[in-house]
This record gives sequence, structure tokens and C-alpha cells, in this order.
Amino acid sequence: MDRTDPPDAVRAANARCARGEHPQRPADPRVVAFYDALTSDYPDRGPRASAAGSPWAQAPLHAAADHIEMRLDEDCPDEVLETIERLAAELNLDLLDLQDGTVYPPPARVR
Repeated sequence: MDRTDPPDAVRAANARCARGEHPQRPADPRVVAFYDALTSDYPDRGPRASAAGSPWAQAPLHAAADHIEMRLDEDCPDEVLETIERLAAELNLDLLDLQDGTVYPPPARVR
């Protein structure tokens, strides 16, 4: 997505994903960096992904060229959420909360 897309565009992109529609294009390097950094601390594959204490309610994570879908365990520690927020901010990525549809833009765009 374009870095200036409004929240409705983020929600629309999620709706396309839910329908199984994914863009056929090279992966966004920011999304790849986010996935790599996040899963280096919190693996989504292998024995650690399903072990007690994993933050994932569903693993492996759904990864596409332009997004990563994360379903967090309800007992996920706050530090995991803080890591997700920090990485998204560093990489200028929006976060979409699927529970209520809220889009959280990177802090640089909030100002």
C-alpha cells in the first residue's frame, strides 16, 4: 500500500485478503523486514511456535507480499504487543486491529 493510504484503504485491503485475493507482486521489503525481525524473537514455525508461552493463537503467520496477519493468543504478554508496535513504527507500517477495525498508522504519520 502507499504510505499515504487512509484507514479505509487498509480495511479494504484486509477484506480482499479475507476473500483470498492477494496482489501478485514482489514482497514489500518493509513487510519482509517486519516478519523477519518479529519471528526471530517469536518464531511462528517449529517447536517453539506451538510451545507453551508462544504468543501465537495460530501459526504459522499468514504472510503475503504486502501484509502479515497475526492472530495473538489472548494471554500474549504485553512485550509482544510492544515489539509489534515498535517494529511497525520503525518500518512505517500500519497496524489493523481485526477485533474492532481500528487502523493504527505509524507514529510519524499521526502528527
